Amino acid sequence: MSAGEATGTLALVGGAEWRDGCREFDARLLEASGGTDVLVLPTAAAYEHPERAVEWASRYFTALGAKVRGLMVLKRADADDEANAAAIAEARFIYLGGGSPLHLRSVLKETKAWEALDRAWHAGAVVAGSSAGAMVLCDPMVDPRGGAFTLGLGLVEQLAIVPHHNTWPPERAHRTIQLAARGLPIAAIDEETALIRGSDGSWRVEGAGAVAVFRDGAPAGLDALPG
Repeated sequence: MSAGEATGTLALVGGAEWRDGCREFDARLLEASGGTDVLVLPTAAAYEHPERAVEWASRYFTALGAKVRGLMVLKRADADDEANAAAIAEARFIYLGGGSPLHLRSVLKETKAWEALDRAWHAGAVVAGSSAGAMVLCDPMVDPRGGAFTLGLGLVEQLAIVPHHNTWPPERAHRTIQLAARGLPIAAIDEETALIRGSDGSWRVEGAGAVAVFRDGAPAGLDALPG
């Protein structure tokens, strides 16, 4: 993503998605999508009963007047399936749920599904990712195994996400912040909280908690985030 590039709205959620603290911003994301359908990819939860994630999302979004379709992209073959890629390309609101960021990245990287998501976002679709979903949408990505950095999928470049910031051990978050490359902003996002990039490139925070931004080891503001 380069400055000024046309996109839809992007929501990076700190975890505990589809709960009461998320209702107001999810309602606004639905409005921004221009529709009432949400395409949920439970890919990151492939080994944690992904169907339950879809059921939870369906109950939650039904209360907001929306309908959920679960797209069971659970392995790389699913991500290169033409029908799945077409469903993503046609969606106006795509939501990547939580789970394993490393599995999510390995499934989507350099696949038709990822290409379709990228095109959909640049065509104006709303894209949301929570926890693992938020982490992989950025590049670099925080490695959950130790808090250092690895490659993300790079829908947004030069931004790294620390989800569950209100529940992370302080020493782990501190390690990640200190290991960040010079100039790289780190956004530490609380659960039930979204860091939202509007289609105009501006950033805002919505939800139950807060977002702390760090750059070069020191606190920074939202203006440190890529446009």
